[in-house]
Amino acid sequence: MLLNLHVKNFAIIDEIDVTFNDNLNILTGETGAGKSIIIGSINVALGGKISKDIIRKGAEYALVELLFQIEDEHILQALNCMDIPAEDGQIIISRRIMNGKSISKINGQNVTAGALKEIAGFLIDIHGQHEHQSLLYKEKHLDIVDRYAKTAIGDLKRRLEAEYREYIAVHNKLNDLKMDEDKRLREISFLEYEINEIKGAALKSGEDDTLAAEYRKLSNAKTIAEGLNNVYEWMNYQMPESAGNNIGRTVKQLMKLMEYDESLSGLYNQILDIETLVNDFNRDVSDYAADINHHEEDLAVTEQRLDLINHLKSKYGGSIADIIKYCEESEYKLSQYKNYEETVADLAKQLELKENELKVLSGQLSDIRKEKARELTAEIKDALIDLNFIDVRFEMLFRPVGHYTANGYDDAEFLISTNPGEEIKPLSKVASGGELSRIMLAIKSVLADKDEIETLIFDEIDVGVSGRTAQKVSEKLSVIAGGHQVLCITHLPQIAAMADSHYIIEKTTDGISTRTSIRNLKEKESVDEIARILGGAVITDTVMQSAKEMKELAKRTKKY
Repeated sequence: MLLNLHVKNFAIIDEIDVTFNDNLNILTGETGAGKSIIIGSINVALGGKISKDIIRKGAEYALVELLFQIEDEHILQALNCMDIPAEDGQIIISRRIMNGKSISKINGQNVTAGALKEIAGFLIDIHGQHEHQSLLYKEKHLDIVDRYAKTAIGDLKRRLEAEYREYIAVHNKLNDLKMDEDKRLREISFLEYEINEIKGAALKSGEDDTLAAEYRKLSNAKTIAEGLNNVYEWMNYQMPESAGNNIGRTVKQLMKLMEYDESLSGLYNQILDIETLVNDFNRDVSDYAADINHHEEDLAVTEQRLDLINHLKSKYGGSIADIIKYCEESEYKLSQYKNYEETVADLAKQLELKENELKVLSGQLSDIRKEKARELTAEIKDALIDLNFIDVRFEMLFRPVGHYTANGYDDAEFLISTNPGEEIKPLSKVASGGELSRIMLAIKSVLADKDEIETLIFDEIDVGVSGRTAQKVSEKLSVIAGGHQVLCITHLPQIAAMADSHYIIEKTTDGISTRTSIRNLKEKESVDEIARILGGAVITDTVMQSAKEMKELAKRTKKY
């Protein structure tokens, strides 16, 4: 569940820090106070899009931090598999926004936007002001069924997706091979030319690196030879100041001095060893210099070989390994073209087998979906009745799409009738805005029992709702809050009265800047806020009494 929200320099928020509680957390406030900005900040922290003016005017950055306490072992295991351990079951998600860029962290470690959204999917479900409009698109309806049936169809869908990928791979191979005889012969000739060109080069792994080093040496042979000549002069016996002459004089000097002191024999032996090393060094330098002076032919051969390899790289790949791989693939393709009829027949057989497997898996998936859809629509119908749809019918219509996909062959759509004797029709042709918000709430309430997500957020789920229906909506939210943490923004007193924790969002200004704040209301303050929602500008004793009664009624209604 979401324990704490900390926001700084975000839109009109200077800085807020709020702790949320279990069950139903209600957020109210005047229009324009910044209620949706609070929810928007949570969205941004979880990887949502950032607008250009998100950083508060005059600030260098914006920051949103979320602290979650996780109790569900499945979620903890999933996070651990993503290498994000939750110490004591807690994780901190933060997002810092600077000049259009942002840095997201989980428990202090940087994470990508993709990883952040994946983790958010485990932790929180945010129902925005306009999400219920997605019910008008039947593409979303099958997703809802699959979410409801995920335990029953999870493994089957993964098998189907893998089988579909293999099916498409075979299908593409078969399409690539299909050609007329003239084109096939041209392909065979072209492949044979490429294979012969590569094989004729007799490439060896790592050869290009070795040749490049050799070319670098040979192309600088003159510089190397001149440098070695200098070294030889400094080390040999030809110049008075050379190392060889100095060492020779040292040998003679020590030989004379040993006549007076035999203990100098150790130094004498050392200088003899040095003289031997210098002589060996001079001989090696001389041999190397003599050898490199005859480099022209070797340079030409090396350069020619490198040109050939680079030419092949430009045609077949950026490395010798890539060229060899290309050759192997070409040989395989050549064998297919040379044995064209057998290859096509074999691929056609494979395609038929894959298609049959898809048919079986898609049929199994469709059967489970239809069974689960009957359960789902029955539960949604019950939830809709709870939400004051008295004579409602709610069903799901399945049709085959006519081809196989990674998601099977089902096309599905929710149908509804909200009045007695009214023909059942697609949601898009029947439901009003207020009805759509209640239908979405009904769906969310059913899915909440199936989901492991601990926190649900509803941003103005009460749109288009009033009167007795508003009371029903508040009761349904309370039912959901019995097993989940719920955060809900509302303008309705019936929903506000149902709060287990009631927060007010207020906007203040000093004439220069505007600030949004949020605070948890005590019992009496909550009643006062409900009265404000009921009575508007003028709060009479009657309005206040009504607010108290609504609060008492809500307490008696709760089942937890």
